[in-house]
Amino acid sequence: MSDRPVEEMSFEEAMAALEAVVARLERGEVPLEESIALYERGNALRAHCEARLKAAEERVELIRQKDGAAIGTVPAEGL
Repeated sequence: MSDRPVEEMSFEEAMAALEAVVARLERGEVPLEESIALYERGNALRAHCEARLKAAEERVELIRQKDGAAIGTVPAEGL
């Protein structure tokens, strides 16, 4: 398991790390304290992935159309 801070991970990195956490927990071969730490890390990874997805969805929703062609995006922050 990587000790890299969750907030520094890309969506893809966080998903891969979350899958690894879930796999370890499902095997049930880790001690209780480690299971709790894994669960906490998994929860942080899940929240990070959800936030990244939400941000991406907001950006996609803000793509402006002009004559049927995308002309760019507008950051969702501050709207």
